Amino acid sequence: MYSHALSLGRTFGVVLEPGEDFFPALHAFCAGNDVRQGYVPMFLAAFSDVEIVGTCEEVEDPQAPVWRSVHLTNVEALGCGTLAFDPAARSVLPHFHVATGEKTRSAAGYMSHLLQARVQFLVEMVVVEVTSPPLGRRPRPDLYHVPFLTFD
Repeated sequence: MYSHALSLGRTFGVVLEPGEDFFPALHAFCAGNDVRQGYVPMFLAAFSDVEIVGTCEEVEDPQAPVWRSVHLTNVEALGCGTLAFDPAARSVLPHFHVATGEKTRSAAGYMSHLLQARVQFLVEMVVVEVTSPPLGRRPRPDLYHVPFLTFD
């Protein structure tokens, strides 16, 4: 385990509108408000379509990350995530997880890493800026090269 005290900056309420793509809209918000790093303690969403990590296929190594995706439509979602910064790309590196329920399938639930989403009605989100320490992501070779949050 490792940890670091976080110094917080601004707190934003953000609403994404129908038809917007979640990650491009989030990147535009961060760029427009000069938010380089932070966290999203929660968001509420209605997505017309969403891709999350998952598979119904047998996996060779059950300990390894799954690199496949599941596509869902017409979902309600709760989520949260972190925003690190990539200085080379001069862009945020988001990491989000969601719990979703498909509205037309008795709210059948799924939960996983968010890969892509298009807003159906809206997304209501709280973004908390972290001013220090610098947050980064580094792949861990000992853990399948999964990028871990770092306190640089």
